[in-house]
Amino acid sequence: MQTVGISAKINSPMALTHARRTAEELEARGHGVCYDEKTAETLRLENVRCFTKAELGRNVDFIVTFGGDGTLLSIARHAPQGVPIIGVNVGTLGFLTEIRLEEFPRVLEEVLDGHFEAEARVTFEVDVRDSDANTKTYRVLNDAVINKGALARMIEMRVDVAGHYVSTFRADGLIVATPTGSTAYNLSAGGPIIYPTMGAVVITPICPHMLTNRPIVLPDSLPIEIAVITEKQEVFLTLDGQEGLPITASDRVTVRKSAHTILLVHSPEKNYFDVLRNKLKWGE
Repeated sequence: MQTVGISAKINSPMALTHARRTAEELEARGHGVCYDEKTAETLRLENVRCFTKAELGRNVDFIVTFGGDGTLLSIARHAPQGVPIIGVNVGTLGFLTEIRLEEFPRVLEEVLDGHFEAEARVTFEVDVRDSDANTKTYRVLNDAVINKGALARMIEMRVDVAGHYVSTFRADGLIVATPTGSTAYNLSAGGPIIYPTMGAVVITPICPHMLTNRPIVLPDSLPIEIAVITEKQEVFLTLDGQEGLPITASDRVTVRKSAHTILLVHSPEKNYFDVLRNKLKWGE
């Protein structure tokens, strides 16, 4: 018996409806079902197995998310190595969630049978070290973003790569994106699209003061250290657009490739370039 994890966008009635229906069908076929806590609470389910999003992947054979990219990201960056994730797009643009509702039943059957296509996506580890050498570590699938507060002025950030000084950026912020995240905030800020399985990382300044500060693509084997030079301003580090914390001039942020990958199930009906054209209207 396979155990399936279910997570849905809790403010989407359609996502919740499909989550409930899928769970009922799986249970009727003898499969175990676990929910993330918020999904179970919103569906008002009782006497069911549920876990935090950080723990869900450790208790199932694969995970199905119903919603958009945010729903998938909230699960994926905590998922254990080798646990496949089916991202079902429900009523949103959805770039990572490339599985349409119409094709989901077929994809689900393939995963249950063990015959499916999936792609390992690299993640980054983000270390935040304070002046007392205390370090907190986070994992991201898309990006780590340093940006100024709403009323703050432009900030200065020193960037070193593999111990070598690169530049001091004067900008509204700085994005360090994985290839997967290159089509997210990075793209909106003028950064390049990177094929998702490339061994690369892109550094993109947000609204830089100098026009010569352009995005740069580097090998993902090189650690990137960022130090905020500007003092007495609100500066935040945001992880995958979902988790954030304030940082100061005494903190050091280091981004490096993680040994941990995320396994995303492919749509059998389209490839990466189909998704670029259909979702981002790329090339039109």
